Order: sequence, then C-alpha cells, then structure tokens
Amino acid sequence: MKAIAVVTTVATRDEARAMAASLVEQGLAACAQISEIESFYRWQGELQHESEFRILFKTLDAYYAAVEAAIRARHSYALPAIHAFALEHVSAAYGEWIENECTEKRE
Repeated sequence: MKAIAVVTTVATRDEARAMAASLVEQGLAACAQISEIESFYRWQGELQHESEFRILFKTLDAYYAAVEAAIRARHSYALPAIHAFALEHVSAAYGEWIENECTEKRE
C-alpha cells in the first residue's frame, strides 16, 4: 500500500491535539505530528498574518477520503486547507508499521 502524508492547519494547539488524537485513535492515521507555524494568506480580499498549527497525518492513500472527511467534520475553519503528498522511499519496517496502524481500526 502507498503511504501518504495528509496536512491541514488549525487555529489553536487544543484543536490540533484533539484532531490528531481522534484520527490516530480511529485508526485513520498511524501518527500525527503538530508544529507551530506562521501563515500569510489572503482571505476575503484582506492579507492575513497569523500563528497556526500544522498537523501532518501519516496514513495510506486508500484512506485519504476518510481522513479528509474526518478533518472536515472536526475543523473550525470555513475553508480548511487539506492536502496530501506521497511518502517516497519509506523504509520497509516503517511502511509496514503505517499500514498496520491504519488497518487496525479502533472504534
């Protein structure tokens, strides 16, 4: 299976932690990493400059739609940034761990 990283940004550390814990607990992601970032973007015609928290979820390509839906269901933004990229050249043992964690659903 193909490993991917799904990325979103949120406004607060608490929102990031809650979203990360929820998706990992559900088995939609093997892990989630949170980093504080500084963002510049245009919203409704105005330049915005804010601190945000980026969450990077390690998961499988087959889970993208479910991960996106779970992020949208928990997100506070009207238009959340959600995108993914392939994890290339993943070590065999780490790739196997991602696959095992994502396929062992925890409800």
